[in-house]
Amino acid sequence: MDYSTLDALRQHHPAWRLLNSPHAPLIASFLHRAFIAPNVRVLPAADLIESLEDDLFSLREHLGHEAFPRAAVDYLNDWAHPDKGWLRKFYRQGTDEAQFDLMPATEKAIAWLSTLTERSFVGTESRLLTLFDLLRQMSEGSEADPQKRIAELQVRRDAVDAEIGQILAGDIQLLDDTGLKDRFQQFQQLARELLGDFREVEHNFRRLDRKVRERIALWEGSKGELLGEIMGERDAIGDSDQGKSFRAFWDFLMSSQRQEELSARLTKILTLPAITGLQPDRRTRRIHYDWLEAGEHTQRTVALLSQQLRRFLDDKAWLENRRIIDLLRGIEGKALALRVAPPTGTVMEIADTGAGIELPMERPLHTPASKAKIAPLAQDALLPDDDGDTSALFNQVVVDKARLARNVRHALQSHAQITLKEIAADYPLQYGLAELVAYLQLATSQFQTVVDESVEEGLFWPGTDSQGRPVIRRARLPRVIFVRPGLPA
Repeated sequence: MDYSTLDALRQHHPAWRLLNSPHAPLIASFLHRAFIAPNVRVLPAADLIESLEDDLFSLREHLGHEAFPRAAVDYLNDWAHPDKGWLRKFYRQGTDEAQFDLMPATEKAIAWLSTLTERSFVGTESRLLTLFDLLRQMSEGSEADPQKRIAELQVRRDAVDAEIGQILAGDIQLLDDTGLKDRFQQFQQLARELLGDFREVEHNFRRLDRKVRERIALWEGSKGELLGEIMGERDAIGDSDQGKSFRAFWDFLMSSQRQEELSARLTKILTLPAITGLQPDRRTRRIHYDWLEAGEHTQRTVALLSQQLRRFLDDKAWLENRRIIDLLRGIEGKALALRVAPPTGTVMEIADTGAGIELPMERPLHTPASKAKIAPLAQDALLPDDDGDTSALFNQVVVDKARLARNVRHALQSHAQITLKEIAADYPLQYGLAELVAYLQLATSQFQTVVDESVEEGLFWPGTDSQGRPVIRRARLPRVIFVRPGLPA
């Protein structure tokens, strides 16, 4: 915290530049509403521009038409410029539409701004208990003497036995409303900070991916040396404190038992009168799913390293094949030059010669090609006088598989297992059999499913017969069960 360090941060750190910007209220409020509040990781440029245009229109109505005169796309491009560094603008593979993501420094600045407002209730008891619990975990985790460890466990066991005895005697000690508010406030703060930590971890892995791309682009040595250097650095990051902590957190959260326990506890806590009076954020009920989504983004960023290495190996293989072809063409050119001026003397010696024997019956016989006969058709059959009914050409439908996949994922958020019949009841089939076939294709390609052949279920959807009258169509198929990822099939 010396002068030179703080002065360098003031000039170069994106968070400090954001706080020093004259448009800081607009930037912080808009980015908080667009990214942090709904826990959105990536937004398409079109959606973000439309949302910012609405905010700018509302501000101009209150502040005057001269306020914020530039277009929304100009503001977003300026915020994503390297000299600002508040947004990350990139293009996903396979699409030409720009995407925007929030930078970790921007999230830090917005989180600090949120602490400036006065709070009606500031809890300290839960923080002190958390500190004592952390000290106890570190003390017990670093104690190597078995006798001391056993003594500490016996003390905790005696305390648990005493508490059980009090409960059996009818003396049940409950937390008062103040204690509940104190602990819930700390839970919300830690949950929000954890989402910010995910973004920073993802940013660190993304910087590693950028360094890998730069090394591959400028590397002139052998493939083995480059792969050894990159994989060594990748292992160093995975074995670092940050990598180990993230892996332990991810393994803990991916347990289906832990997810169900978190869901049950959150549902119980949010129904308490003391907690309801705080008016908690509605996303708190599914905060663990937000953790999962943020962790998946981090995992995909790590997967980019493997894709980049695979692409590097493919490019190297193509260059090696190109070099071999150049060598062969050089040999052919020298052979053609020798044809005009052959060398004198003995050019090549063969140890032994022999005549090749090929029997006539070993050769395949000729097989004549069959010609298809085209039957003559009447002229009036080929060119009918009437135009015919062409409405069938315009009645084609396209089933949106992305929408169906979202229906399944939304259903699995509140159910560990759900059948296809239940999903069709919540989201009725709009396109009949085509949509049912699309669900079955998703079950085999994108989701973990179980097919129960012993139970047959019927699915219904409205339709019309050949005369246009409404009918109810039915399909019978074995029971198809969608299973939440992480559960045993």
